[in-house]
Amino acid sequence: MRHLDFLRAACALLALGAGLVGCATSPPGARPVPVEAPVLLVQDGVPVEAARGTWRSRGYGLLLSVTAAGLKLHHETAAGCYPDPGGEDSLLASLAYLAPGTAADALALLGEPGETRYFFQRIPALPAACEAPVTWTPPRLFDVFAATFTEQYSFFPEYGVDWKARVTAHRPRVTDATDARALFGVFTDMLKGLEDAHTGLIAEVDGEELAFSEGQGLTTKRVEAEALKNGVPAREAKRAWLGVYRDGILQTLLKGAGHHVANQRIFHGRIGDIGYLNVLTMGGVVEGEGSLADERRALKAALDEALTSFQGARAVIVDVSNNRGGHDAVARDIAARFAEARHLAYTKRPRQVDMAPQPFYVEPATGPRFTGPVYLVTSDVTVSAGEIFTLSMRALPNVTHVGTPTRGAFSDVLVKPLPNGWRMELSNELYLDADGKLYEARGIPPEQPLDVFPESDLNGGHAKAVLSLVELAWRGTQSRR
Repeated sequence: MRHLDFLRAACALLALGAGLVGCATSPPGARPVPVEAPVLLVQDGVPVEAARGTWRSRGYGLLLSVTAAGLKLHHETAAGCYPDPGGEDSLLASLAYLAPGTAADALALLGEPGETRYFFQRIPALPAACEAPVTWTPPRLFDVFAATFTEQYSFFPEYGVDWKARVTAHRPRVTDATDARALFGVFTDMLKGLEDAHTGLIAEVDGEELAFSEGQGLTTKRVEAEALKNGVPAREAKRAWLGVYRDGILQTLLKGAGHHVANQRIFHGRIGDIGYLNVLTMGGVVEGEGSLADERRALKAALDEALTSFQGARAVIVDVSNNRGGHDAVARDIAARFAEARHLAYTKRPRQVDMAPQPFYVEPATGPRFTGPVYLVTSDVTVSAGEIFTLSMRALPNVTHVGTPTRGAFSDVLVKPLPNGWRMELSNELYLDADGKLYEARGIPPEQPLDVFPESDLNGGHAKAVLSLVELAWRGTQSRR
């Protein structure tokens, strides 16, 4: 599932738009059932026979039971096993297809063809502990919380956090008498300072929704600090900052002749003979609720228009300096518009499991493309699928990466419910670039530094930085002629 920061940013961007808007054995008689292409896991309301059985995931801490009556998911930790409550945030909602690789002992599932594969191994039956009645006292909930992060979270070393020491230090604070609000406080204290944009906790206590997350980029922190100094609410300040960013693009860069399209997620136009494309989110291009297929169709129309207008341009600047994430597939679709050939973009796998990583490629798009010089602009605001896009673009030989390092939050958000209905969100996957490098927690450094959001000019600095890049691009292409 992807991506937390994208979901959090959607409301803010819509508000902005309103202004402008283990090994196991097979059961007797089981035979491999080859699957040559993705097929729907549930057909006419019934799970396909090839998927029926009880399965343990490789990584992710999941147990999946598939019968003719339906699918049931459990979460398994050393501290206990409990059923998944379901809902739109459940991974179960994402397991829509049976993938190639499925056999009697192995199950491969995915949410969309070509996307992340989740691998399972057959087990004889659901462990008895998963069906035993349990009273989830505060100490038991603490143990599940601690065990989930111990077993699934991947980046304590990268963030310099001693999780074992934190568990030991905070365990004495929780007793049978600990109330829900105090327990939430303990959990958030354990997560403070992790600074992972894809990690957090959401709870409902006495009818109030409580949420904890960190991992903002330095630029966003500076906007909030400036707001605090001036007595302006942080939400209002960030919305105003986004408005200035938008106006700088439309008025200063594109001189009123640009286009703001795809549900206000994409800007495009020409700055002289340099093409300019700015993408705010890797998704959300369809107003209201839309499937990934809907998003990709709407994106195609917008990119067809933009890339057609770039024909004959000296170079193109692709700006994701304020991109808040979304769908990996959307990121690859955009990168495909600048690819001259097929290139390995990145690989991914759950960190806790020794298994072959899944490769992802940028394939040249069938629609209009630009394969001349491209300058990719990023900043510390660039996060999640915006960083997947950065990996994909950097795999292309015609792309030069300019700006400041990205945020450093690549892994899909693994949503783990607690047995009391609260929700943990954490990072458990390794995304590696085509050379096998990991940029989690530190971000992807550019080839050419450019301060996109200088501290001395948070509002006007972006447009000035892009104009300086236009000059650089013009000179660079002039020297090639």
